Amino acid sequence: MLLEIRHVTQYRYAAPVRESVMEVWMQPQKSASQRLVSFDLELDPPAQLFSFADTFGNPVYHFDVPQPHERLTITANAAVETQPPPRLPEELDMGEWDRLRSAYLRGDNFDYLHPHGFARETAALRQYALDRDIEALRQSDPLTALRALSALISSSFGYESGVTRADSPIDDVLRTGKGVSQDFAHVMITLCRSWGIPARYVSGYLFTDRRKGDRSESDATHAWVEVFLPSLRWVGFDPSNNCEATERHVACAIGRDYSDVPPSRGVYKGDADHQLAVGVSVRKARAAISEPEFLRTTRQSGRPGASRGAAMAHQPRLHQMQQQQSE
Repeated sequence: MLLEIRHVTQYRYAAPVRESVMEVWMQPQKSASQRLVSFDLELDPPAQLFSFADTFGNPVYHFDVPQPHERLTITANAAVETQPPPRLPEELDMGEWDRLRSAYLRGDNFDYLHPHGFARETAALRQYALDRDIEALRQSDPLTALRALSALISSSFGYESGVTRADSPIDDVLRTGKGVSQDFAHVMITLCRSWGIPARYVSGYLFTDRRKGDRSESDATHAWVEVFLPSLRWVGFDPSNNCEATERHVACAIGRDYSDVPPSRGVYKGDADHQLAVGVSVRKARAAISEPEFLRTTRQSGRPGASRGAAMAHQPRLHQMQQQQSE
């Protein structure tokens, strides 16, 4: 499947700010099932781009806008050719649980077995697991248990944007019973790790197909989970849509949780409040999308200054940029 992706992020400031420093995780990965045909990043105001690989091997772009500006627009354009992942077996043997306890495996996947950031067990999550007898799922082999867990999370929570935020703790979705892909991924990751299964957060995009039962928004970034099974290596599960990762999923970055791989993260100097607007388009390759058509998908996110950071000891003040939520 050949997909075209356009991702526009725009920060608007109530008054000119003196400088913005940003990092972005928007380039689709290169892998056996995903070929990156093209990728470019446009900045307004213009700035020099630097790229590097982060701790997890993800491509990251860094830039600094040192002059005063009232608006910052980041436009990422990509073309990606995806292939269906290998078909999974119906089940694995029960010995897979023993293989997961290997000291070598646990050492090699240390980061994906321990709590971090939003993927952290809480009293509310323990109660959720107890109420739904999640531990009973482990009476099956790991692959069967993971499929059942993904289905359970999908049926337990309603999909609704705006109920949680990019910085919402796991208890928010447990309390409201509603959330988006980012929240469902954190729930599944935490439960998988409690079973001793390495699990990591995947940030990217989804070519939405309502005929397949997708609940995710078509104009937003997406998040899902990859788990490590010794017999199969890394396997993707999308608890938002109760499915395994397919050729419609385009991975950009992997990490322990959302905080490792937000689409964009940065700070700015100045006293002005800011607003964040995001527009995403993922579709099969065809004629180029027009600007007016695309801008209709742009959505406002948050209140002015909602993510304002603490003031630095000197002037001007340094504020955190609002972050995008994976929906």
